[in-house]
Amino acid sequence: MKVLITTVPFGDKNRSPIDLLDEAGIEFVINPLDKKLTEQELADMVADYDAIIAGTEPITDYVMSRASNLRMISRVGIGLDSVDLMAAERRGIKVSYTPDAPAPAVAELTIGLMISLLRSVHLSNLIMHRGEWKRYFGRRLTETTVGVIGLGRIGKRVLNLLETFGTPRLLVNDIVTDKEIGRKFKIEWVTKDTIYREADIVTCHVPLTTKTKNMICREQLESMKQDAILINTARGGIVNEAELFDVMQAGHLSGAAIDVFEQEPYVGNLSDIERCLLTSHMGSMSIDCRTRMEIEATEEAVRYLTGRALEGEVPEEEYAVQREGL
Repeated sequence: MKVLITTVPFGDKNRSPIDLLDEAGIEFVINPLDKKLTEQELADMVADYDAIIAGTEPITDYVMSRASNLRMISRVGIGLDSVDLMAAERRGIKVSYTPDAPAPAVAELTIGLMISLLRSVHLSNLIMHRGEWKRYFGRRLTETTVGVIGLGRIGKRVLNLLETFGTPRLLVNDIVTDKEIGRKFKIEWVTKDTIYREADIVTCHVPLTTKTKNMICREQLESMKQDAILINTARGGIVNEAELFDVMQAGHLSGAAIDVFEQEPYVGNLSDIERCLLTSHMGSMSIDCRTRMEIEATEEAVRYLTGRALEGEVPEEEYAVQREGL
């Protein structure tokens, strides 16, 4: 039994997932390149492994074709856009994930980014490091209209946190109108276009699919308020990065915070826009949430390799999402 751990870091802050593999007598290798793998890099190293404890690297049909022993993929996290579920299904490869574990950390980072942008914390830090002194006027969450696109595990937590701040107006869009959420929170169910036009802050919490790819482009960005703020802690590719650069370079939007990128590590011209706050896919990187993700994903791999039933197997509706995009 051999496991390839592609996600890095792994076991850095808590050795529990490594101990689980040792105790089960499972041989493992942690990503020897210590970076996010390209499709070809992964294909070149998967040949002998029975399972992958995976990050966000592309696990494509081509990669699976190079992995003759592969029977199980255990995702450390929630996003499945990097895994070709149809190819896995055809090849009889089981796929599991840890959808609940990262939600608290991503939601909290989202709120932190909102506050940083509203108060220009990132800009003040930047110029202080240059030896300059400037005080910025800002806004508080209690004075803003926030639009939340996507009301899944993370979106709901963001709503809950916003309510504790007393955010006066919450605009929400999702493919399903959740009546229970509507009763719990004082929200307005609106179209995405309404959110773009009326929100002071727009935050995205949707998966990357063919329907959400480039969901926010020049048209949507230019329809937002001149001093609006955009936040993406969901998936790279939902916001068109090139068009975001063009719109912000032209002076539109007071700020943006982007934690996820179409190509990671990110090297692009958004780094030239100082009011665009960039972070390196850190949404789930709190010690507690990251540890929980790693443990849950490892437990799934151990269950499969020791002949036990999976507890976090990807449900049929996730496969359906990918089928619809074919």
